[in-house]
Amino acid sequence: MAEYDLAVRGGVVAGPFGAARCDVGVRDGRIVALAERVTDAARVVEADGLLVLPGGVDAHCHIEEPAPDGTVHEETFVSASCSAFAGGTTSVVCFVPQWKGQGVLGRYEDYRRRGAGGMLDHAFHQIITDPTDAVLEDEVPRLVADGVRSLKVFLTYDTLRLDDAEYLRVLATARRHGCLVAVHCENDSAIGWRIDALLRAGLSAPKHHAWARPPVVEREATHRAIALAELVDQPIQVFHVSCAEAAEEIARAQARGVKVWGETCPQYLTLTAADMDRPDFEGAKFMCSPAPRDEEEHGRVWDMIRRGVLDVVSSDHCGFSYGGDAGKARAGRDAPFTAVPNGIPGLAARLPILFSEGVSKGRITLEQFVRLSATNPARLYGLGPRKGAIAVGADADLALWDQNKRVTLTNALMRHAIDYTPYEGMEVTGWPVATIRRGEVVMRDGAVEAEPGTGRFLPRGPYDFIKPRGVLPNNFDAAGA
Repeated sequence: MAEYDLAVRGGVVAGPFGAARCDVGVRDGRIVALAERVTDAARVVEADGLLVLPGGVDAHCHIEEPAPDGTVHEETFVSASCSAFAGGTTSVVCFVPQWKGQGVLGRYEDYRRRGAGGMLDHAFHQIITDPTDAVLEDEVPRLVADGVRSLKVFLTYDTLRLDDAEYLRVLATARRHGCLVAVHCENDSAIGWRIDALLRAGLSAPKHHAWARPPVVEREATHRAIALAELVDQPIQVFHVSCAEAAEEIARAQARGVKVWGETCPQYLTLTAADMDRPDFEGAKFMCSPAPRDEEEHGRVWDMIRRGVLDVVSSDHCGFSYGGDAGKARAGRDAPFTAVPNGIPGLAARLPILFSEGVSKGRITLEQFVRLSATNPARLYGLGPRKGAIAVGADADLALWDQNKRVTLTNALMRHAIDYTPYEGMEVTGWPVATIRRGEVVMRDGAVEAEPGTGRFLPRGPYDFIKPRGVLPNNFDAAGA
């Protein structure tokens, strides 16, 4: 019997702090050896000339989410798995919905079943839109006991948003039960005020989506989200930061020692508001919130990444097809921007774009790429050290990269269920040629080889990284009073 189930030979293994030529030995789905030469393996993957990177961890994905009207996002866990593997990602954290007037446990049980049908290893954020006593005092503790360790809140959208008092209650609940809170930061009242004025002026095209949500509404909400979290002494992550104005609020809080982290996405490094000004409703393909900014803002966001203020790059994959009854044009191609579903697909594109725009163009190092794409999200969301790193004892989740391969992005390469990619025609340098999940080759040269139902739920226990600081105004713990 062979000593190893799998050997990955001859590649340059890269981690968050360095890279070296090294073989990887795998047994029972885990890394058991990192050595100059690994022999006596039942299977061998030759990686000569390739980088061996940790499988990507995408901590911000909307997959197969049901809606109150009975519809379900067209991206299933099976199609999302194919897309993720095609782009070098092996683990995701996605969202269990809550609908106003309802609890969370029923939706959670349904979503567990949905996730089990895919091939990705997966954990969950629980969205809180209606923080009743029953939800916060009874249901959330049961979710935590089952391994859910993060709560997602929105400060905008009519059907999702929390007011400040509700947000404070969620923060206090998270603090009591050892959860991280992730926040969508935009000022809902300001956006609504702008929308009313825009529509009265007849400005309703997709490009006016960006006019309704300028950076100042993101900055204000980011400041407020952090301030209230600091009041409670509850760690948070600010999702999808699009601009330096919002990132500076995070930087100032970090300088005070506040436990706040920032995430951005490839769309805020590549797409612009001008993309939403394309003719014949084409601009709807690029609508997401916060809105893409401009090319100068890209440079400022990259600077925030290099400074470590933004230390996670996720996809915020939220795919709506361009056509079809559930797509961007479901209200018609003459509908106002307020009737167009927000969100763009990005599961497969995330890592190739980050590698090409970051590493290949010299904006970040290879080690920074590893941290942004795998190590940091795994650590922040309690998935490390099992996920996000190439180390003895970790799951054998690997992505083999040809750092010199040039690829023109097309929708077919994305392997998702959506009928377009906003990155169509973009050329990238650096491409994953094989993906390994727990020691099994699940993608080779774009062909996905995994079987549905082989993904695993990743329950998360308590972990020190997100523990509160113990710093409270007047040393009074309102959350525990």
